[in-house]
Amino acid sequence: MSSRPDMPPKDPMTGELIVPMRLQRFLARSGVASRRGSEDLMTAGRVRVNGVVVTELGSKVDPSRDVVEVDGRRVSLNEQPAYIMLNKPAGYLTTMSDPQGRPCVASLIPAERYPGLFPVGRLDKDTTGLLLFTTDGDLGQALLHPRHHVSKTYIALVDGTMSDRELNPLRQGITLDDGPCQPARCRLLEADEARAVAPKGIPRGTTAVEVIIREGRKNQVKRMLSRVHHPVVRLHRERFGPLVLTDVRQGSWRPLTDAEVKALKQAPQGGAASSRNATRTKQTRKDRA
Repeated sequence: MSSRPDMPPKDPMTGELIVPMRLQRFLARSGVASRRGSEDLMTAGRVRVNGVVVTELGSKVDPSRDVVEVDGRRVSLNEQPAYIMLNKPAGYLTTMSDPQGRPCVASLIPAERYPGLFPVGRLDKDTTGLLLFTTDGDLGQALLHPRHHVSKTYIALVDGTMSDRELNPLRQGITLDDGPCQPARCRLLEADEARAVAPKGIPRGTTAVEVIIREGRKNQVKRMLSRVHHPVVRLHRERFGPLVLTDVRQGSWRPLTDAEVKALKQAPQGGAASSRNATRTKQTRKDRA
């Protein structure tokens, strides 16, 4: 039986009938930004409805009739969230703006095309490598939640000649000034594996190390390696969850493939499962003791 011609249209994502909704919810559903990010766009005066700037957060729109624009670009419920990978160079802050006018990653990504883009996590100013951006607020929050334990793989060039045994405190879970770290996976690297931090070969008196962590504390990898008396000279992130830094030059970006987006959406679920399995394993060991 066909629907009546005067019935309201349906949301293509949920199948629900479209009725007037809060503007920030419409923007979030359209993939422009997270709910909070959409509110920021509104209060900044960047959102127009039928040609009129709307800053009041309680405002509602009828998606079947109203024309909504962000920075002059029309958006609709048919749009999908944006997901892009940046190969961050050194010297850029992981922020969308800086009151002191310092270089920011916002200048390296298509922020005008996707006005709600935000970075998922951070890289230090002098750290290079993979930085994920999206307008999908729910996924961004899930990927950063400690419960999900999404892994991050770093390649570090450290001062001094390091032995494999010196990595054992990191593998066991080293304690920093803000508390204990989860055990990290780490290994020494050969020159051909360390080109991201040593393109001309590993300099004498330094060592290349791979460190995989599942947390995201500030300067964590640097502090971990300094704690074992090998301060970081250069640091590069090669992986974030299932994403690998490929096919993108330093300072450039590319959209994620459909397969990468699918894997990324599954990553928090896998991390949560691993966390539950680890908890059950610990409990089993405790019961056996």
